[in-house]
Amino acid sequence: MPHGDEALHALREALRLSPDNLPLRLHVADTLVGYGRYEEAEKEFRAALSQAPDDARVKLGLAGAYFQQGKNSAALVVVEDLIKGPNPPAKTYVLYARLLLRAGDVDRAVRQYKRAIEEDPSAGDAELAARLGVRPEKPADAPTYGADDDDDREVVDGKVRASWEGGTGVGSAEVERPKVTFKDVGGMDPLKEEIRLKIIHPLEHPELYKAYGKPIGGGILMYGPPGCGKTHLARATAGEIKAGFLSVGINDVLDMWIGSSEKSLHELFEQARRNRPCVLFFDEVDALAASRSDMRHSAGRHLINQFLAEMDGVGSTNEGLLILAATNAPWHVDAAFRRPGRFDRILFVPPPDGPARAGILRILTKGKPVENIDYDHLAKKSENYSGADLKSVVDVAIENKLREAMKSGVPKPLTTKDLLAAMSGVKPSTREWFSTARNYALYSNQGGAYDDILKHLKM
Repeated sequence: MPHGDEALHALREALRLSPDNLPLRLHVADTLVGYGRYEEAEKEFRAALSQAPDDARVKLGLAGAYFQQGKNSAALVVVEDLIKGPNPPAKTYVLYARLLLRAGDVDRAVRQYKRAIEEDPSAGDAELAARLGVRPEKPADAPTYGADDDDDREVVDGKVRASWEGGTGVGSAEVERPKVTFKDVGGMDPLKEEIRLKIIHPLEHPELYKAYGKPIGGGILMYGPPGCGKTHLARATAGEIKAGFLSVGINDVLDMWIGSSEKSLHELFEQARRNRPCVLFFDEVDALAASRSDMRHSAGRHLINQFLAEMDGVGSTNEGLLILAATNAPWHVDAAFRRPGRFDRILFVPPPDGPARAGILRILTKGKPVENIDYDHLAKKSENYSGADLKSVVDVAIENKLREAMKSGVPKPLTTKDLLAAMSGVKPSTREWFSTARNYALYSNQGGAYDDILKHLKM
């Protein structure tokens, strides 16, 4: 066992003996971050948050773990909560700047970074400062060098000075031909029916829809807690109709140079149009379609306007182009995207219900050695678990069986008892999302947009 793993094993053993030791748990989480094991670190920070829900160090650590895994919406929720509270650590603003930069909002990123170093100069990050074009303050008596001092500006001609994150380039995403179909998606029957009505039936019966003047195509926005199968459902939709599938993340669009992001977005739409029928899927769409009221002075407004124009088919046709998008934070999506002809179907993707959880567990254990598993009993014991949580349960159970097999030399099948034991160590990840979503559903529910959340919570 490598020295680092030995040290981590010792820390975890100490934590097992003293599970309520918050400083120790934070030390374990920070150590995991240092090893780049961000998913494991997230679990430790979550456990720490249940012990100390108001501890700013814990929240900042959790947000950082989210950021490292690309869970930008989840990180943003935590960071914004921290900033609203009293005396947030200066590093909160540094992380906020990173999130804003990743979303292409350079101006706000610069402001948040400068705020961080004003409050605590030691919170500065030289690489981030260089990417933002923020130079260290010069002493009052420092000499100046005329025109060359233009380099001191935070953003030069609206561009970030360096391009370490540089865009992936125009049309860089690949068109897939997914093999998965709806039968590979556990539960979600109401969602599947909505997608059939909006997407599948028009392709199967084009003459009927054309008779009524109904275009073939359109958009669906799926929202809900992370890990509940939004991406899987989008990919299965393409597989169901044997269409191309083009998955777009923010790194496929955002570029350090103003104008390049809009060009990349246009090329991705064109690529999808060339491969019709095609499902164009935007993951974490709130990063590309954030409310324009939050970015009055940002180049991000131009990107949103380009996005809206592409969805409207300005200068081209979107016939046969099926646009799906997923977000964990629909309240951050600009209202213009919800107008008819754009994302005119907004579907809540809740955690799987009992039958769906049983179905997901059957899919996850398919092809693995199992023995008399009571899936219905496991479903009852896993309320509020997301599909990702259930996958984690199965993974943990398999790891435990592998340890046993290495010791005994005899592999044994998975049982109900094994999965229940694994379940005791995996907590449902959806509760934190619902605690945030509940407030939006109660107090920012214009037009009943979030009624499905209240219905799910039985409020």
